[in-house]
Amino acid sequence: MGLRLYDTFSRSVRDFSPRIPGIASIYLCGPTVVVPPHVGQIRSQVNFDILHRWLAYSGYRVLFCRNVTDIEDKIISRSLSEGVHWWRITDPVYRSFESTYEALGCLPPSVEPRATGHIPEMLELIEQLLASGNAYVSDGDVYFSISSFPAYGELSGQRPSQMRGGEEPGHGKRDPRDFALWKRGRPGEPVWHARWGDGRPGWHLECSAMARKYLGAEFDIHGGGANLIFPHHENEIAQSRAAGDGFARFWIHNGPVTHRGEKIRKVAKNPLAVHTLLRRIRPVELRYYLAAAHYRSPMEFSVGAVEESAVAYRRIERFVHRVAVAAPGALPPQFREAMDHDLNLPQAISLIHAAVNEGNAALDSGDVLKAARKCSDVRAMLDVLGLDPMSDHWARETHLREVAGAVLHVVRNLAEASAERGEFERARIMHRQIDTALKIRQRVTL
Repeated sequence: MGLRLYDTFSRSVRDFSPRIPGIASIYLCGPTVVVPPHVGQIRSQVNFDILHRWLAYSGYRVLFCRNVTDIEDKIISRSLSEGVHWWRITDPVYRSFESTYEALGCLPPSVEPRATGHIPEMLELIEQLLASGNAYVSDGDVYFSISSFPAYGELSGQRPSQMRGGEEPGHGKRDPRDFALWKRGRPGEPVWHARWGDGRPGWHLECSAMARKYLGAEFDIHGGGANLIFPHHENEIAQSRAAGDGFARFWIHNGPVTHRGEKIRKVAKNPLAVHTLLRRIRPVELRYYLAAAHYRSPMEFSVGAVEESAVAYRRIERFVHRVAVAAPGALPPQFREAMDHDLNLPQAISLIHAAVNEGNAALDSGDVLKAARKCSDVRAMLDVLGLDPMSDHWARETHLREVAGAVLHVVRNLAEASAERGEFERARIMHRQIDTALKIRQRVTL
């Protein structure tokens, strides 16, 4: 299989060859669990789920590590402002991410480490960087010295001499561009013990330590949103390679999602939160929408665009259910080529629609065998993308929605009959039950 990935170090596209034959190792920067997921965050998860599926379909054993950032500045800020323990925020938010992944049909990762469960590994990495002279202690804080790492800036294409100070003002920095490996404790904040002073790890350090623990000193693919290239991924490279690790061989970044031209913010009451959107559209339709664009392309989100995308998916779905062949067939060669060419999903999906058109035309002309072959092709392509409407995951959702719809129909008929007989109180109660049934039908996903 010749999956061609975007290697941002050389700015070229080349064939993928795993470090260990037959095993593809992936580290994905997972969520910071401060508020429930919004559509921009979930785009990354869907994109990398498709990469996961394609590598597995192509014969690789996929070792997929997706971390959970459960200690970080935004979490602590919300904890202090609301007067609650940090874990009272992170645990329910983590569960909302987990249920969203499942609802959208994302495969589970091989391992999903939490940052707070890996403080010893982070302290060990800091000790190595201090010993090598790449880091220094300043009044309980520990900073990485970017001047000690000449390759700093290669991923983002920036020159250190042209960079401004880091995102953290810091105390006692030798260079304003240096970044924190360890932050000394402050009143009301969670702290862990370290020989240079109690505190907590810096955000960038967390990923390097967890990637090393589960994927080794060198692994194949590191993924995340394009917004993480600088400074987060740049800093991960610096600290890991300075400690002697080969770290990631390939970098893949999905494009940003904007709304009305602006970045989608992580706020508690977000109209673009996934659980809010799923009251209007089905999970499979949202997954299709997020998968349809090339993963590196920017995406301007709008509800109207999602609804148009949903119409396109329903057309595919109707054809599959109309023909209902028993199982997916072999993948068409053109689809393989599109997926191997930097996961060219727009081309791959256009092939699905072309096959649907041919299948519907065959049905209209009475050529049932040709329609069945086309349906088999369509299901095979959809299966790779996690979008086959007859798969166990989506068939279960469809069945439950049908049950909820049937219950709604019965309750509505009883309410109308009660109203005709003048049983107004009973009709009022039943109308409330209708509202409840509508909400169930909108929300049921599993």
